[in-house]
Amino acid sequence: MNTSSKVYVAVIAAFSEDGKLDPKQLRWEDGREYTIDKVLDVRPAAALKAGGQGDRYTVRIKGHQSYLFFERSTNIGETNLGRWFVERK
Repeated sequence: MNTSSKVYVAVIAAFSEDGKLDPKQLRWEDGREYTIDKVLDVRPAAALKAGGQGDRYTVRIKGHQSYLFFERSTNIGETNLGRWFVERK
């Protein structure tokens, strides 16, 4: 049986002067790094395969479209704003 799950990944991101969060690069669990060529769309959405929800970034990496999710922290008082994850295929 093949099950999907969340894979939390390290992401290098930048904030623009108007507060937009823009992911630039991600590091997969085995250490491989991928540059995000372009952010195609951002919207609140559920991770249908892995469960959970957050801001779903539709990104292009090496010509392939993929989803990258930002799961916001529920504790506003902490410095941890949230975590990034992808759905394992």
